[in-house]
Amino acid sequence: MSLNETRTRIARAADAHGRDVADISLIAVSKLQPTDRIEAVLGQGHRVFGENRLQEAQGRWPAFRERFPDVELHLV
Repeated sequence: MSLNETRTRIARAADAHGRDVADISLIAVSKLQPTDRIEAVLGQGHRVFGENRLQEAQGRWPAFRERFPDVELHLV
């Protein structure tokens, strides 16, 4: 499923339940994903990510943060 499809599903679900879509955060969990896939999602404008392995995050996110300083990274 693409990022846009996911956003559309979230918007529909929010609307169906009387929620404001702006109150919902989509966290893309990048665990075990190849860097080119993460970069593609960053290129589509998504900026909220989750990792569950500190070592993996330390290895790849510094370079992403240099190029995308507005990224939010969460440990999940």
